[in-house]
Amino acid sequence: MPKQKTHKATKKVLNVRNSGSITYKKSNGNHKTAKDSSKQVRQRRNAGTVSKGDMARLKSVI
Repeated sequence: MPKQKTHKATKKVLNVRNSGSITYKKSNGNHKTAKDSSKQVRQRRNAGTVSKGDMARLKSVI
């Protein structure tokens, strides 16, 4: 059976850290943030992490 190809769109969105965890950039943080509270804008700056249940499925795609 041939090897599975990398899903290029997913690879551009997700990052794999050295520890093996997968991170991504949170949405809705680029512009038009005046309507949001400063707490919401601040929390979107930090990278989000993928849950354990999805990690094995996504690692095979990347």
